[in-house]
Amino acid sequence: MELVIALLAGLLGVVTAGFMARFVLKQPQGSKAVRDISNAIKEGALAFLGREYRILAVFVIAVTLILGFIPLLGWWVGLSFIFGAICSGLAGFIGMSIAIRSNSRTAAAVQKGLNHGLKVSFRAGAVMGMSVVGIGILGLTALYFAFNGHADFIHIIPGFGFGASSVAIFARVGGGIYTKAADTGADIVGKVEENIPEDDARNAAVIADFVGDNVGDVAGMGADLFESYVSSIIATTALATIAVMSPVLDQALVPSQAAGWFLPLMVAAGGIVASIIGIFFIRVGEKLEMTALLNALRRGTVVSSVLAAGLAYLAVWWLGADIKIFWAIIIGLVTGVLIGESTNFFTSYVYKPTLKIAEASQTGAGTNIIAGFGNGLLSTVPPILFIVIAVIAAYHLADVYGVAIAGVGMLSTLGIQDATDAYGPVADNAGGIVEMSGLPKEIRERTDALDSLGNTTAATGKGFAIGAAGLTSLALLFAYSEAVGITTQGISLLEPAVLAGLFLGALLPAVFCALTMDAVGKTSFSIVNEVRRQFREITGLMEGTAKPEYAKCVDICTKDSIKKMLLPGIITILSPVVVGLVLGPVALGGFLGGAIATGLVLAISFANAGGSWDNAKKWIETGAFGGKGSPAHKAAVVGDTVGDPMKDTSGPSLNIMIKLISIISLVLAPIFASFSGLL
Repeated sequence: MELVIALLAGLLGVVTAGFMARFVLKQPQGSKAVRDISNAIKEGALAFLGREYRILAVFVIAVTLILGFIPLLGWWVGLSFIFGAICSGLAGFIGMSIAIRSNSRTAAAVQKGLNHGLKVSFRAGAVMGMSVVGIGILGLTALYFAFNGHADFIHIIPGFGFGASSVAIFARVGGGIYTKAADTGADIVGKVEENIPEDDARNAAVIADFVGDNVGDVAGMGADLFESYVSSIIATTALATIAVMSPVLDQALVPSQAAGWFLPLMVAAGGIVASIIGIFFIRVGEKLEMTALLNALRRGTVVSSVLAAGLAYLAVWWLGADIKIFWAIIIGLVTGVLIGESTNFFTSYVYKPTLKIAEASQTGAGTNIIAGFGNGLLSTVPPILFIVIAVIAAYHLADVYGVAIAGVGMLSTLGIQDATDAYGPVADNAGGIVEMSGLPKEIRERTDALDSLGNTTAATGKGFAIGAAGLTSLALLFAYSEAVGITTQGISLLEPAVLAGLFLGALLPAVFCALTMDAVGKTSFSIVNEVRRQFREITGLMEGTAKPEYAKCVDICTKDSIKKMLLPGIITILSPVVVGLVLGPVALGGFLGGAIATGLVLAISFANAGGSWDNAKKWIETGAFGGKGSPAHKAAVVGDTVGDPMKDTSGPSLNIMIKLISIISLVLAPIFASFSGLL
């Protein structure tokens, strides 16, 4: 019965995504100029995704074969892996395919009014959100139906998360390199050197910039949250034996192991229903006020959270689980909301931290960067404290199973959380299309308001994703420890193997960030030089009598980002394998702990610094400190350029990195448990 309920909830999520897509596609696309720009974006995005998926297909097939031929794993794990990869790729493709078709429709919708523009763009984002949760639940439920009762069930299911994570790391890194290289090149040459408006049609990099918003912040973020969603459920399932009889609490938390398996699915199913209802509560008036727009989205997420809590209680009651598990779920749900609000405080120009960065821009780019980076570092305090409190409280309530299901609770409203995140790139694209097509100033003001809201929701979404990554990774670490038989008894934190693993784990996020930042820098260098060349060599381009060669920048970004995404992804996949085989399972446990801790701090600081730099620039563009074209604005553009790869490439990719190394460790746990390493 529980699997049927989960199956129906997954189908409801997919049907809702179809309903939202149908609504968006029925909207008018606007003038020919608007349609032409949108078609160019669509063509570039699909070309990138097609090329990226072809490379990923080779990788996925190769890993499937490797997993299949390993005796302790076998072909069922390989099948689970390839199924997870397909589901993740499908969710990202569906979300992005609607996003690239909704930007022109949003540009047309804002001409009717701000609320209609928000409705169209948000429902486009909801296609991504509901596709992620719907396909995620359907995929896991299908595996539960197929393998429930199988002797190796608990070893087969993690393969699904491994497949999803493998696609996510490449999608996030590749898309992040693409979008930030194009954005950086467009800003440096356009805003700073040529002093032309953002999204000016004369800038050769603007189409590539719009494409990047979709491949990075829609397809990439969707893949990121998809694997968080399924991995949190998988980790909880793997810890079901603890729930049957907790050694810490000396009591049973669930009546049977099957109840421990099905409970996270039921909680997630309730979250889908709650998210769907919350989406319909989002509406706004016609005043261009950031507080009104933020409150509109906040109303939807609060309604979803309250409903999800009520449905989680019903799930706990239905399965006869201990009420302590319900409170662990609530802790996760509340922690997710608090982390989102903390991110909003440190990144929105409604609040002081970002306003101070804008103020610092008056004395140049140096003070702007100092203020922004300091803000990013300070912003790590609340979310880390929230995660620590959540882990301790959930552990005392329901052992490590409580920590795992707290992560499920946090992600239960992912449908609406991902919708608010994916909405941002749609609104950003719409604003650029409005400017490029020469629509009236008042229309651009409406899209600017939606775009500014999108920047804030994107930052909030990244904060939520980071928090979810933290709890999910810790739950996977607990599951790995159980799988290889590591207990607190008899193992000292001062053991050389633990310390070696800890330092190596702490090193990995730094190397990962260096590689991804360097990739953005080198690709940006190529874009800047290409845009400069076109301004220099194309007669009449600056005067507006000639058109730039947009395809050149799109091609550069596509080739470079796909080539440069491979090394960070391969290092991430191989590092836990090498540590586990060479230093042993205990060292790998330390490695995971070091990587999770360092990765969380870097991810939060990078994401929030970048978000606050971006919104400080937006605040100045509203007219503060001299407005667009002023010295303060140019300084803020430099800060935003520095922050772009931090918040949209390296920072969010760290989420996937720490989850990927954790799920790989869990999948390969039977191998690591069979020997103590080569050294």
